[in-house]
Amino acid sequence: MTMLHELRTRAASRPAHIVLSEGHDPRIVAGALEAVREGIARITLVGSATIVTGLLKEVGATEADLIAIEDPATSDMTQEVARTYYDLRKHKGIREDFAAEQARDPLVFAAMMVRNGHADGTVGGAVHTTSDTVRAALQVIGKAKDAPLVSSFFLMALPDNHPSGRAAMTFGDCGLVIDPDADELAAIAASSAASHHQLLDEAPKIALLSFSTMGSAKHPNVTKVSDAVSILKERHPDLAADGELQFDAAFVPSVGKSKAPESSVAGHANVMIFPNLDAGNIGYKIAQRIGGCDAIGPILQGLTKPANDLSRGCTAEDVTNMIAVTVLQANGND
Repeated sequence: MTMLHELRTRAASRPAHIVLSEGHDPRIVAGALEAVREGIARITLVGSATIVTGLLKEVGATEADLIAIEDPATSDMTQEVARTYYDLRKHKGIREDFAAEQARDPLVFAAMMVRNGHADGTVGGAVHTTSDTVRAALQVIGKAKDAPLVSSFFLMALPDNHPSGRAAMTFGDCGLVIDPDADELAAIAASSAASHHQLLDEAPKIALLSFSTMGSAKHPNVTKVSDAVSILKERHPDLAADGELQFDAAFVPSVGKSKAPESSVAGHANVMIFPNLDAGNIGYKIAQRIGGCDAIGPILQGLTKPANDLSRGCTAEDVTNMIAVTVLQANGND
């Protein structure tokens, strides 16, 4: 898809160093090799040196590809990781022997490489669950000081020549925050808008979604969304945002004009904010499986440095795409 090609091209114009925590997975290794050969990133794979080396040979990697391997069992960085982890978590009552054990966990090791400045971002989740991947990122890398919360979004690449004229959209939060209140929903919308602009270089038009459009239904769930819109507009008056909107009113110009004629966003939204994780998770998977969209994510936002999660059903191409996203986020943090 054109958007994905543009994403990779922009990442390749300023490659960053990305560490992948699951070097024992063939999809990770193949995706990493593609990222290196496209010039998207410098790569370090974390895992058993024997296993990772074997997988690199299987996918045709050579010494010229310059893919580094860090084995937590033998790495010179493992003691540093253990020491930093202990200093970071000792207020929680952990012992030094537990920190040493955690230093050998590839998720922790990779996240600590980012925290300590040995890499610009990390990607995991092809094997580990989202909860494990996000926990390591939160504990080690941590929430950015100016971020109200850590949330996630998906980049949805629409099929080429889509009738809507759109190439891509941002869906949030579809992977992390289960039931945000109005304040959290406004924060997710603001973060997703910033991420949309950063990754796609396109002005965000934000729709906060509901089963109601502009008061067509009355319910506490609707009130939560309309309150979030008010909070968002008060905090970020520069953003183009509206709601509450049903998805068709947000997406289809004719429907938007009919249901919300006063809205400049209705019918033209490219950032869709779902009211809870049920709606978001269901919505992105319908768009992916029935609508033919390519879903990249969940991409995390609100961390001090980039750390991203892959679906356990990901392909090698998904890995390369997520590496490109992480590079762009790392560049945006400079």
